[in-house]
Amino acid sequence: MNRVFYPVVKSLFIAALALSSVVHATDAVPAAKADPVKGESIYTNGDATRNIPACVACHGAAGNSAIATNPKLAGQHEAYLYKQLMNFKGPDRNNAIMTTIAKALTDDEMKNIAAYLDAQVAKPGAAKNKDTVEAGKKIYRGGIAEKNVPACASCHGPNGAGIPAQFARLGGQHQEYTLAQLTSFRAGTRKNSVQMTTIAKRLSDDEMQAVSDYIAGLK
Repeated sequence: MNRVFYPVVKSLFIAALALSSVVHATDAVPAAKADPVKGESIYTNGDATRNIPACVACHGAAGNSAIATNPKLAGQHEAYLYKQLMNFKGPDRNNAIMTTIAKALTDDEMKNIAAYLDAQVAKPGAAKNKDTVEAGKKIYRGGIAEKNVPACASCHGPNGAGIPAQFARLGGQHQEYTLAQLTSFRAGTRKNSVQMTTIAKRLSDDEMQAVSDYIAGLK
């Protein structure tokens, strides 16, 4: 009996080792690198076969939106853009248009679009209200100590360039869009940043307006 048992055990052990090697070899295969060329294609043309509209229609050529309510995406950090598209698929960032589009995109397509937009050059914006620029500057650069509002620059950088994979690029963004997002964070309709929700709840309408306008002029 032992003569039969031990060869069987040995065979099973060898098979297990072989399977383990296959599994670990598969795990070791690096993820495919994002392809900005493919990203540009879907950004510019969409995919009519899957009812995915071209991103360019709302966000402009090379991500430079000319529509104040739609964000400029050119030069936005790749990891941040990918995260936002992922968030649109879930409950934390619900938007009738973007949620539908994001759900239709594959993971690779989201990464490719993000890589394409990251490589684009953002066109500058400008502050519009000279009466509030100084107030906006103080909030952005120094925060509001009495309200425990930190300086926006501490996370988004002195010129609004942000920090890749952590904090969004803000410089030159449309005033209207930035204001809308701050309002959404405060209202709890945008829920994908605990930090921004906390900060927005401490800002008044006028303070939001002033800092949004100042951000638009950052270069």
